[in-house]
Amino acid sequence: MAVAYSWENARGFPEEIAQQLGARAELLIAIPEHKVSLPGGSGQSQCDIFALGRVEGTTIAVSVEAKVAEPFGPTIGEWLKNASPGKIARLSYICDKLGLTQPVPHNLRYQLFHRTVAAVIEAERFKTDRAAMIIQSFSQEHRWFEDFAAFCALFGQVAERSVPIEVTISGGQRLTLGWATGAPEFLSLDHI
Repeated sequence: MAVAYSWENARGFPEEIAQQLGARAELLIAIPEHKVSLPGGSGQSQCDIFALGRVEGTTIAVSVEAKVAEPFGPTIGEWLKNASPGKIARLSYICDKLGLTQPVPHNLRYQLFHRTVAAVIEAERFKTDRAAMIIQSFSQEHRWFEDFAAFCALFGQVAERSVPIEVTISGGQRLTLGWATGAPEFLSLDHI
């Protein structure tokens, strides 16, 4: 619920999300629980929030994964256990889209892969200039940040909280990865 309250309370992008995207980020549309189809079976990536925005003359497709205390789900190794051909095809597709060499480390969290590729897929579909995958964490202890940092290291980047990472992936697509810390007041209903 914290993510819903923070987005409903904002006039556009929540401040911590806007800081990841750039000066004067303008929200065009935000869709909660937006599903993006992935190849290799009936799987989908469900973004907590999917948004289209404009930042300094460019357009951007943003997938947001909201967290409080829950982890990012199974690791690649856990997800691939007894993998079907569809899962193998899906991971290959994701890695190709993100410009990552396989095999990827099995200790990384699968959710970070599919949520990031969801932003890239939608950037292509909506013909935006950029894509972004932002973790909007309401954990004041920054739980699971180390999983995000390990994922960013695949792109040769060192992650820092509240500091966006800019990379160029397959096909020249610009991708922003970011960890945004949400305001603690959205963890309770007292602000309503």
